[in-house]
Amino acid sequence: MKLLSLFSVPALALTLAVAGSSGAKAFTDSEKKEIGAIVRDYLLENPEIMIEVQEKLVEKREADRQAKAGEAVSQNKDAIFSSTHDIALGNPDGKVTVVEFFDYNCTYCKSAISDMDAIIKANPEVRFVLKEFPILGEDSVAAHKVSDAFRKIAPEKYGEFHRQLLGGKTHANEAVAMAVAVSLGVSEDQIRAKMAESSSDDSVRETYMLAQNLGITGTPSYVVGNEAIFGAVGSKTILEKVANVDACGKATC
Repeated sequence: MKLLSLFSVPALALTLAVAGSSGAKAFTDSEKKEIGAIVRDYLLENPEIMIEVQEKLVEKREADRQAKAGEAVSQNKDAIFSSTHDIALGNPDGKVTVVEFFDYNCTYCKSAISDMDAIIKANPEVRFVLKEFPILGEDSVAAHKVSDAFRKIAPEKYGEFHRQLLGGKTHANEAVAMAVAVSLGVSEDQIRAKMAESSSDDSVRETYMLAQNLGITGTPSYVVGNEAIFGAVGSKTILEKVANVDACGKATC
């Protein structure tokens, strides 16, 4: 252990890595083994260091993810916040927009309906955009196609349609979505005619592209200001981001 007095453990680890690289001749094989043994023993005696390293790694990855998302938001503002394929609930002229990516068969999205309503109720300046992101199989895509047709026919009833279909306990598919549409006064014939006349392909293609650029891989996910928010984080967190955007123009002041 004679080398321990010459190097801190982090320096030892770095030195060992450099010494093991191609062309490095700073240490003999015996010295490299001794350094490795010192680092190993230290880590075994102080395993909390590995937890700190893992935490830093998670922080770095999240920072990298948010940097990518922020760049994507900057480059795709119109498609994210003002797409003609989406409908906004709450205040259509609200000062701050919250965008939710959701799937009609997402369990967490079903629970997040209450978050959406709580956000809209708590802040009358919120414009809440619903962005359909059918990623959970063919039934989700089929339900989305019905929803897309319903939105085009009766946009004023879309909020009610959304709450009924996403909030229902039944697995969403074409038949279930159609039943919700009919219950709200739009006939199956009207829905099928609109589906034939106006495909939802452009809507899905745009949303998938945005999700890829933003780093969104699951639902629900949100965009508030210049940030993406991944997962069902709850109304409190989103309202805090909304307040920040209102105060300083960014989701984190």
